Amino acid sequence: MSTTEDPIDRIFSREEEILPSSGFTASVMDAVRREAAVPPPIPFPWKRAWPVLALAVAVVIAVPIVAVVELVKVASAPASNAPAAMSNVWPQLPGWASNPMIGWTAGSLLFAYIAVKFSMRLASR
Repeated sequence: MSTTEDPIDRIFSREEEILPSSGFTASVMDAVRREAAVPPPIPFPWKRAWPVLALAVAVVIAVPIVAVVELVKVASAPASNAPAAMSNVWPQLPGWASNPMIGWTAGSLLFAYIAVKFSMRLASR
């Protein structure tokens, strides 16, 4: 070895044949065959999902439009024709509490809240 020759150049100048280990090729081919034998994933049923998605988009667009139209109707109505609930809400609360539909609505909202909290807790485990 001469003093001018760099050790890295000496290492890279050797031409050795690189051979895989004895079982490497067979294990790779076995893995390829296993992956080829796996059935393809089940595709998402887009034909069934599109109508639901279209309906959801229509609702998301229609609800604000209807709400704005109704608010414009209430705002443009004369003050004498305005509903009593718009003028003063607090005196109307006892009448709303006696309506049985309020109880069903509150119960269903409470049930939905509990179901969501339970599923979130279950999924976080």
